[in-house]
Amino acid sequence: MNNTDKTQSIDNAAIAGTSVPDLEIPFESCVRDKNPDPCAIVIVGASGDLTARKIVPALFNLYLNEGLPDPFLVVGCARTKLSNQEFRDKMKNALKTANILDDQKWQDFSESLYYQAIDYGELPSFKALARSLRELDIKHDTGGNRVFYLAIPPSLYKSTAQMLGKAGLSTEGEKKNSWAKIVVEKPFGRDLDTAIDLDRSLHEHFQEHQIFRIDHYLAKETVQNILMFRFANAIFEPIWNRQYIDHVSITAAETLGVEHRAGYYEQAGVLRDMFQNHMMQLLALTAMDPPSLFEADRVRDEKVKVYRTIRPFPTADLKDYLVLGQYGAGTIDGKRVPAYRDEPGINPESLAPTFAMMKVFLDNWRWQGVPFYLTSGKRLAKKLTEIVIQFKEVPHSMFRRTLGEEIAANRLILGIYPDEKISLTFQTKNPGARVCLRSVTMDFHYNQSYTGPVLDAYEKVLLDVMLGDHMLFWRQDGVERCWSFLTPILKECETCKAPSELLIPYESGTWGPNIIRDLTKKR
Repeated sequence: MNNTDKTQSIDNAAIAGTSVPDLEIPFESCVRDKNPDPCAIVIVGASGDLTARKIVPALFNLYLNEGLPDPFLVVGCARTKLSNQEFRDKMKNALKTANILDDQKWQDFSESLYYQAIDYGELPSFKALARSLRELDIKHDTGGNRVFYLAIPPSLYKSTAQMLGKAGLSTEGEKKNSWAKIVVEKPFGRDLDTAIDLDRSLHEHFQEHQIFRIDHYLAKETVQNILMFRFANAIFEPIWNRQYIDHVSITAAETLGVEHRAGYYEQAGVLRDMFQNHMMQLLALTAMDPPSLFEADRVRDEKVKVYRTIRPFPTADLKDYLVLGQYGAGTIDGKRVPAYRDEPGINPESLAPTFAMMKVFLDNWRWQGVPFYLTSGKRLAKKLTEIVIQFKEVPHSMFRRTLGEEIAANRLILGIYPDEKISLTFQTKNPGARVCLRSVTMDFHYNQSYTGPVLDAYEKVLLDVMLGDHMLFWRQDGVERCWSFLTPILKECETCKAPSELLIPYESGTWGPNIIRDLTKKR
């Protein structure tokens, strides 16, 4: 059956009121638009946890699904001294741990893996890396194209970018049409001033089109689907506004504690770790206006417009807009877990928040008066990321004499993780002679009727970096707008005379401090 025949069969099925047949779409048409150019992927900080857990497994999965360029190189760099073979063995063990090792495919993949020890503070070390890359470019015919992935602590971003530039590794066109790109993980600074300083430092040697600020939440399929759901369907967008929506809840809850990230988390806390990036992106995707075209800068323009409309918090009186908490001991999945202050590497008197709930208002025509509740925390009752659109109650109840005054309002849930689905709850009549309402739910599960391979978030962003597509990456003006909103809050929480009064303990395995109920009652 050709595509015309398939389209006709769908139209006929729709007219007849029968189910629409599944279409078999070639893998390549949905995984990528084109093949990336041959390139070397240079992982700076390759001996660390991020490389073993996320980056190399993502690259190997792309290789298995023919998503990497041909030819390609993966060059690991870090302070740790390793031979090429030791690095390959380390990465093989990482793939075993991830349960994705294919011995036959690994043999071919591993031949493109190399390693070179570097000293992050020594320019000769980076010049030696540049010489090695030139030799490998010739050996593997990768055309001088390079991706530099900074899998290192944020404190090293500036100096490493400087060293790459001074060693000539940021230069494009060294070979005909060759390119160089740098990938920076969040957090992008600690506040507005440090974010601006980091950006200024990156731009000393890299141009904006070379810089990719990663937020892996944006690459989750279910997050990308928010825009498709809103703007590729005619039935939701007309009611996506203050006239029909009562409030919006955006939740990113974890059952895990601080784990191995004590050093980082003590400095960051939940506001820097989750709100400046992931939560702000989910807010923008939910609230933004439709872009004129589905292009990277048009989409990011609309996100920035949302950030501009966020109403500043009255920092002198935060309690009506913000709840901060820190997890105490409790039970998760039937096991006792320690309090945050009892975790290894944590200050016993730490004031770092592990939970936050914000009530945010957007001062624009579409959303005026609609509260957005942003909630994220560790050691909560369930691992859950979702967006809940709570619609208003029906304006007039013709059923009051039969059913009473209250009829549950419609609710739309966009499940991000672990339930990757869209659910719409509405009212129907219960069977029987008596008039009774019941709430029913229509569910769409994201992988329904799809059996092909799925790219995880890191696979998607790595592929987009190689293709030069900025759609799923932060732009600096968006970064600065979000920090402009959060920095006054952080200063008030961290420098007030009694910051402990703002920090409410909560039991692990619950949904956070009990006081969050008060925040949702106040408008």
